[in-house]
Amino acid sequence: MNVCCLLDNSQVAFGVDLDLLKTSTPFPKAIETCLKGMVYSIEDIFFQFNPKNRPFIKEVREACRLLRTTGAQWIHERKTAMENGDDVPKDILTQIIKSAGQGYQDEEFMLDNFVTFFIAGQETTANQLAFCIMELARHPTILEKVRQEVDDVIGLKLDISYDDLGQLIYLSQVLKETLRIYPTAPGTSRELPEDMVISGIHIPGGCICIFSSYATGRMEKFFKDPLTFDPDRFHPDAPKPYYCYYPFSLGPRSCLGQNFAQMEAKVVMAKLLQRFDFTLVPGQTFDILDTGTLRPKSGVVCTVSHRNDKK
Repeated sequence: MNVCCLLDNSQVAFGVDLDLLKTSTPFPKAIETCLKGMVYSIEDIFFQFNPKNRPFIKEVREACRLLRTTGAQWIHERKTAMENGDDVPKDILTQIIKSAGQGYQDEEFMLDNFVTFFIAGQETTANQLAFCIMELARHPTILEKVRQEVDDVIGLKLDISYDDLGQLIYLSQVLKETLRIYPTAPGTSRELPEDMVISGIHIPGGCICIFSSYATGRMEKFFKDPLTFDPDRFHPDAPKPYYCYYPFSLGPRSCLGQNFAQMEAKVVMAKLLQRFDFTLVPGQTFDILDTGTLRPKSGVVCTVSHRNDKK
């Protein structure tokens, strides 16, 4: 899934074909290392000062250097093409360049945005798809229902249109329910601009408040039988779970790439359901690992075969 989403992200967002079906790439490992470094530094503010952590810190710096060097190269190539008047894609990379000015600080700003999109656009969607496959394989009735919808809407078509995506309503419910139980970005934070009183508790301005979408998505207060995988919670006629379901955060600072991410997840999942049967290999734990994003600790190991009813 990581390679699949990295292919999508590099081509659609940055206009670069990494040819990952023929060659290996260090990018997934670099992304994972950067995220681990972020989590460790948040959990322990003295992490970087512990001598025994120096080898790992060196790995994190090398991973960051790889991503930023790659970003600098792609940005330079795109800027050169734009300056020469060449036709360039109207993608995220072009928008990053247009939003920046000139000078060293703006170059760093562009690289920061590049790394953010590069990591967020691959890691989270890949993990969402892994959790989705895990839950569908554990719930055959739901799997059959969503597969029937895919067959009715897409049939044997090779390409999925934008209109097709709009008709995959139950698949959208499945993906939303996956993010309720397994929000791949398990929390967010906000800095209070002024003093506030929340539930009778005074919180001074300047404090950073952390919100856990993982916790609220699993609370009986907001969702009946919260650990039960039930896509009908997100039926179009069902009550909307406001302010307790926010896998992409909320408000003006919500995730810029959420529409792209969900479109990508729907396309990939629809094609998998269209073409393949998958069953879970017995004996898996389904434990969750937090490496900055949530992922299945031991992966999701499946037996995959072409669907017998597809020609």
